[in-house]
Amino acid sequence: MNNIVAIVGRPNVGKSTLFNRLIQRREAIVDSVSGVTRDRNYGKSEWNGKEFSVIDTGGYVRGSDDVFEGEIRKQVELAIDEADVIIFVVDVEEGITPMDETVAKLLRKVTKPVLLAVNKVDNAMREKDAIEFYNLGLGDYYTFASISGSGTGDLLDALIDAFPEKPVVEVKEDLPRFAVVGRPNAGKSSFINALIGQDRYIVTDIAGTTRDAIDTKFDRFGFEFNLVDTAGIRRKAKVKEDLEFYSVMRSVRAIEHADICILVIDATRGFEGQDQSIFWLAEKNRKGVVILVNKWDLVEKDTMSTRDYEEKIKKELMPFTDVPILFVSALTKQRLLKALEATVQVFENRKQRIATSKFNEYMLKVIEAYPPPATKGKYVKIKYCMQLPTATPQFVFFANMPQYVKEPYKRYLENKIRENWDFAGVPIDIYIREK
Repeated sequence: MNNIVAIVGRPNVGKSTLFNRLIQRREAIVDSVSGVTRDRNYGKSEWNGKEFSVIDTGGYVRGSDDVFEGEIRKQVELAIDEADVIIFVVDVEEGITPMDETVAKLLRKVTKPVLLAVNKVDNAMREKDAIEFYNLGLGDYYTFASISGSGTGDLLDALIDAFPEKPVVEVKEDLPRFAVVGRPNAGKSSFINALIGQDRYIVTDIAGTTRDAIDTKFDRFGFEFNLVDTAGIRRKAKVKEDLEFYSVMRSVRAIEHADICILVIDATRGFEGQDQSIFWLAEKNRKGVVILVNKWDLVEKDTMSTRDYEEKIKKELMPFTDVPILFVSALTKQRLLKALEATVQVFENRKQRIATSKFNEYMLKVIEAYPPPATKGKYVKIKYCMQLPTATPQFVFFANMPQYVKEPYKRYLENKIRENWDFAGVPIDIYIREK
C-alpha cells in the first residue's frame, strides 16, 4: 500500500513548488482540466524505487490573512490524521513567524515522522540563517531551494527512510474490490447499508461522519466481491473540517487499491466539482467507474429528466463519456441490483482480452476506411495492432511514422474499439509505436 506524504506550512513558503517538483517524474493525478479541483493537489512520486502519494494542503487555503490561521490549523490536523509522513515547509528569508510556531506546536504532539524543510536556502549565508529553525523544537532540519531543486535529494532520502513499515495486507480470496466513493453526504453509507441489509455503517445527516476504509465481503444475490468504504464514526470535533479536502484524501487510498469505483453523487446537488475531482482521480488511476445518481426519489421529474441529467453529466466527463450512469435511491432501494449488475459488468469489461487476429481483422478495416491524416506530405501506414497483456486495457498500433499520429486520431481508434467491444466504464490506453 502506498505511503501518503502531506506537505504543510503557511501560505507562500513554496509548498506547491516543492509539490510540483516531487510529482514531475509522474503526471499529477488531478489534472488542470477546468473544474477538476482547485490547482493540482494530489499526485504520485517515486524516489529510489519507492512510490508514494503526495498531498499539497496548500490548494485548500482560501480567504484573507486573518482567516488563514484557522484554515492552516485544520489542514495540519487533517494531514496528521491522514498522512504517514509530514513535510513541514518554512521560509529562511522570513525566519520563524507566529504562524510557523502555531504549526510547530501542533506537530510537536505528533507521533508520526515530521521532516522540517527550510526553503530558499541557496547559498552559505542562508545555510547559517537556517540554524534559527532549531527553535521550533522539531529537531534536525533539511535545507533546500524548491525553485532550483538543490537539496531536495537529501530531503527525499530522509523521507524514504522515515516511511513506516507497512504490514502486508491479506486480500480476501482474491475477490474483486469495489470502492464506494463520493463527496460527503452523497449517501455512500446508506447505499452500502441497503446492499448489506444491516446498519453496519452509522448514517447521520451530518456530512462526513465516515472514517477509515473498511473492506466488507459481499456475498448475496449471486455476487461475490469486497466492498471498500470509508466507514466508522468521526469524532465530533472533526465534523467542522474542510470536507472537500477530507474527501479527496479519503478517496485517494480507496481508489488506489480498488478495481472498480462506484461514484455516488447526490441527485439534489448535481455533478459538482468535487464529484469531478474524484471521477478524474479514478480515471487517472485507470480504474473502472460506475456513476450512481443517488436520492433520485427526491428530484422533481418530467419525462426528459433522466436523459437530461445524464447528458449534463456526460458533458462534464468529456472525452471519457462511455461510463454507466444509473439513477438509484438507497433509501427506497430503487435499482440497487441494477447498480450491482452494472458494476460487475464493468469489472468484466476491464479484464476482457481480445484475440490478436480478431482485433487486426476489425481494426485494420477501420484504419483503411479512415487512415491517419497525412502530415507534411508524409503518409502514415498502420499494418498491425494488438492488445497488450496488462492489468487494464491497453492497445498498441505499429506504424511507420508514429510521431505523426495525433491525439484526435487516437481518440478515433478508441471510439472504434468501444463501438465493437464493450469497454463501458473502463479507461483505455492507445499507444502508437514504430514497426
